[in-house]
Amino acid sequence: MTDKPETVRPTAIHDLNALAKAEVDQLLIRTEQDLGPFLELVEPIIAAVKTDGDQALVHFAAKFDAAQIGVGEIAVSESEFQEAENSLPVDLIETLHYAADNIRRFHEEQMPGEMWTKEIRPGVLVGERHTPVESAALYSPRGKGSFPSVTLMTAIPAIVAGVNNPIIVTPTGPDGKIDAGTLVAAKIAGVDQVFKAGGAVAVAAAAFGTATVPKCHVIEGPGSPWVVAAKRLLSGTIASSVRAGPTESMLFCDETADPYLVALDTLIEAEHGPDSSVFTVVPTPEFAARVAQEIERLYQHMSVQRAEFARTVLGGANGGIVIARDLRQGYDFVNAYAPEHLQVMSKHPFEHLAHITEASEILLGECAPSSIANYVMGPNAVLPTSGAAKFGSPLGVHAFLKSASIAHVSQSGFHEMAPHTERFARYEGFDAHANAVSSLRRAGQC
Repeated sequence: MTDKPETVRPTAIHDLNALAKAEVDQLLIRTEQDLGPFLELVEPIIAAVKTDGDQALVHFAAKFDAAQIGVGEIAVSESEFQEAENSLPVDLIETLHYAADNIRRFHEEQMPGEMWTKEIRPGVLVGERHTPVESAALYSPRGKGSFPSVTLMTAIPAIVAGVNNPIIVTPTGPDGKIDAGTLVAAKIAGVDQVFKAGGAVAVAAAAFGTATVPKCHVIEGPGSPWVVAAKRLLSGTIASSVRAGPTESMLFCDETADPYLVALDTLIEAEHGPDSSVFTVVPTPEFAARVAQEIERLYQHMSVQRAEFARTVLGGANGGIVIARDLRQGYDFVNAYAPEHLQVMSKHPFEHLAHITEASEILLGECAPSSIANYVMGPNAVLPTSGAAKFGSPLGVHAFLKSASIAHVSQSGFHEMAPHTERFARYEGFDAHANAVSSLRRAGQC
């Protein structure tokens, strides 16, 4: 329970019928989209890590995390793993195993076959083979909380994909220690290399490698705009397939939804921090007023800090209740926003599914709050943000796999395809291309 916050910020209510297009467009903006200031701040951090390696990690741990660690303490020791396990309640460890089992089952189903082939023409066999990347860094944020759930969501698909050298990078607390739940989650997932580095520092360390931190081919995991900016600047050095920034969510409600449950679930992602974005789409002004009232009551069941975070989000430019006067208007707003998390609050949620095309995660019904999906359901909760759902996909095994095209051509297949190939090559002016499939290739060789 919490006392009433000193600053009372009411939940914002936006009526789409009363807004100009420019005002609706303003609602679609996320805090992450203007990375300009962060790109400038991150550049010298990246340069320092590239030049000074472990010394830079120690320096920035003190500067950003108020943590005093030595070069020999960047890598988590086995005794630190053991201390973390001893410090956690047994029932929490049981929950971590329960979540890990569900996450593993989902991602095992997601794995493609190692190779497929098809005879596309007589004597011409084509196909594709999947192999894991050799090394991957998995980022677990810490700023406004600790996230062993993220550790499971990033590490397990990497392990299922077959990555040989997975590592975890995560900030310490001021005591120089990694969150205990994160360390236990790492072990449960199957990763035993964890390094103390956060934000842009961690991205740079994984991109270049240091004397302690191995150089990696990919880095995945959500983070602050600092992390997003570093990933963008280092995209030519280390790959990241999921644009995962500050959290965002949307609830789509029809008239069958329960306003109390809508309010309860609206607050889930709003409590993450003031850089979150949360909108709840409702059918009428009356419904909006009832949800706003329920939200106000539910603040009394949250800590002062989490309630303040939620008030800031829901009462500011990046959140609130949106009134859509008909279903089509509501669908259009959802698809334009392309949320990270979307929950369809309805007694008949599947009726709406076909109309929603732009969302990273679609949770159907009033019994599927995003908190269940974030922790234990199994599908990955590291999701594209800032509208990237329009072209991106959730984190999964594919982020840790690369594919190679496979082809075999017999003599009969060669003789069918060679004339077509030669015509293409002559037209485009490539002599050697054409010669390789012309009469210059000796009879009987192909």
